[in-house]
Amino acid sequence: MQEGSFIWTHLEPQHRVVEKKIDWLWLIGLLLAAVILFTINLGGLPLQDGDEATVAQVAEEIWQATADSLRWLYPTLGGKPYHHTPPLMHWLIAWAYSLGGVNEWTTRLPGAILTATSVPLLYCIGREIFRQRGAAIYSSLIYLTMLPVVRYGRLAILDGVVVSFLMLMMWFVLRSRRDLRYSLGVGISFSLICLTQGMTGIYLGAIVLVFLYWDTPRLLNCYYFWMGIFIGCLPIFFWYGFQLWNYGYPLGLDVNTSLPQSQTITNSNLETPWYYLLEICKWTWPWLIFLPQTLRIIWENNNLSWAKLLITWCGVYLLIISLISVKLPWYILPIYPSLALAFGFGLTEMTNIPLFSGYPRAWVTSLAMLAVVASAGSIYFTWRTVDKVELQIIFAAVALTMTLAAILAERGDRQFLRILIWGSYISLFLLMKSNYWI
Repeated sequence: MQEGSFIWTHLEPQHRVVEKKIDWLWLIGLLLAAVILFTINLGGLPLQDGDEATVAQVAEEIWQATADSLRWLYPTLGGKPYHHTPPLMHWLIAWAYSLGGVNEWTTRLPGAILTATSVPLLYCIGREIFRQRGAAIYSSLIYLTMLPVVRYGRLAILDGVVVSFLMLMMWFVLRSRRDLRYSLGVGISFSLICLTQGMTGIYLGAIVLVFLYWDTPRLLNCYYFWMGIFIGCLPIFFWYGFQLWNYGYPLGLDVNTSLPQSQTITNSNLETPWYYLLEICKWTWPWLIFLPQTLRIIWENNNLSWAKLLITWCGVYLLIISLISVKLPWYILPIYPSLALAFGFGLTEMTNIPLFSGYPRAWVTSLAMLAVVASAGSIYFTWRTVDKVELQIIFAAVALTMTLAAILAERGDRQFLRILIWGSYISLFLLMKSNYWI
């Protein structure tokens, strides 16, 4: 027994070192894949009227102003006070302007890079809540290949950056359950969210509080936890305090964070409460195929921490934004990480079926239907137009991916999921490299 214990005490540290090296390799690989997808052809198209133009103009005025003008603290839009949201994102873009000049690429680069970091951050969250590394890997890759995440994350808007800070906050929350020193990171992450998009942090903070109340209520009674949050929130207090002192009345406290320009370009003034459910149904393919089985797995494990986190994350945020009168497509972005985690774990469980035993018929049928639709799109742009070769290639790549995935799923081959992930990534790469990604 003593000899066995001696061997185990020497093997365990080595095993941990190997595990950490594997995690670091995956983090680096995921970050590189995300940076490529989020930055390719980033400046190839002009800025959109509305949010992108507004953010760019505010950042440019900060960059052009002298340091003693305090424009960085009191930003302006067209020379008038701009206090809709705090200027953290505008500071980053202004800094990019100082390095590379004013253009579309430098305007979108800070947000694209920060959003790209959310992919390895999701891997870290997956490693915290799932025992299997495969679930964390699948979750990250599914998140990386979601069209809304890539498209809106590349735009010079605030929402992609907020999602990254939200995931950082979630990781600190999960770590603080074991080590209270990470509570300071929870407060700092919350501060970054509020300094980016104002009181949207309250919505996202509500997710954390509900999850902890359900899963780890002892943390809500911990002095260190609230002290960490208070320290992290000091920059928020200072910023709003300076605005109040300078303007004489509270500014930037509107929890409805839609820009006036956004309403004019999207015509989404008042939408139905199920507007965001429709957005998920429209843009989450092909991963939406696995939703029924994923929901069943989550419900069967609703007493576990990971299931509580996903239910709270998706349910609380979806309820809050559905009750807001003004609805915009990119407000749904914070939900996609939770969906990716759910799909990643669900697929890890479902693909552990013995080889060649077959997968649900609905998967094969859905993949085949997507292949037919994509093939029809490629044929349409081949026959009806002669100047849209890029769209033909993109649809052809999607059709090939769905066809191969459907064939392998029909045979019960686990490789269908890898084909689906790689094919989706390549198809998105082709789309982002084209002039049609916006």
